Amino acid sequence: MIEVPVLNTSGQEVGKFQVDEALLGTTVRPALLKQAIVRHHANQRQGTVKTKSRAEVEGSTKKLYAQKHTGNARRGNIRTNVMKGGGNAFAKSPREFRQDMPLKQRRLARNNAILSKILSNTLVLLDGFTLPANKTKEVVKVLSALKVDRSVLIATDGIDQNIYRSARNIQKTLIKPAAEINAYDVLSKRTMIITKSAFENVLSTLKTDKKTTPAEANG
Repeated sequence: MIEVPVLNTSGQEVGKFQVDEALLGTTVRPALLKQAIVRHHANQRQGTVKTKSRAEVEGSTKKLYAQKHTGNARRGNIRTNVMKGGGNAFAKSPREFRQDMPLKQRRLARNNAILSKILSNTLVLLDGFTLPANKTKEVVKVLSALKVDRSVLIATDGIDQNIYRSARNIQKTLIKPAAEINAYDVLSKRTMIITKSAFENVLSTLKTDKKTTPAEANG
């Protein structure tokens, strides 16, 4: 079990929370986390680049002059890549960069990323976080109290429009429901802030998955 301090929005410790590291993968797996990050970056690529090869540009295919005895360098047709308006030597064509990753691996990578935040003391567990209205300065005040001065992920329990609208224009701040975060969301930010209720829901889901997996395997 790992003890994680529970803080309030003023930065004061109000309790402890026991986390079973076995639910999060027991140990951090750097290779798995790297695979998840590389996959995320690859899936962001459009792959729509296109340039014309020598076969695709317009122009005669006739050799411009004889190979020898002209005193000039050897020359092919006008489509060659060394001529202005010619085709590219290594023309680029549209391609698909997407990488696949099994669902269980994606979930394990996310859990491992959360575990890494706990072990590095960069996970902030709040007893609660609500805003009565859309006020960016209130979120800035909370981040200052928690001593968060770099990039941060705020994981909420469900969709909280007040928190989202208040924090979305703060630089290097990402706000997402805890159920929707992935390994990249966690690792791309220096600090992760999550409410106790949201964290409990994530862990309860992991416990349910752990109980049902053997039954599914036998079935």
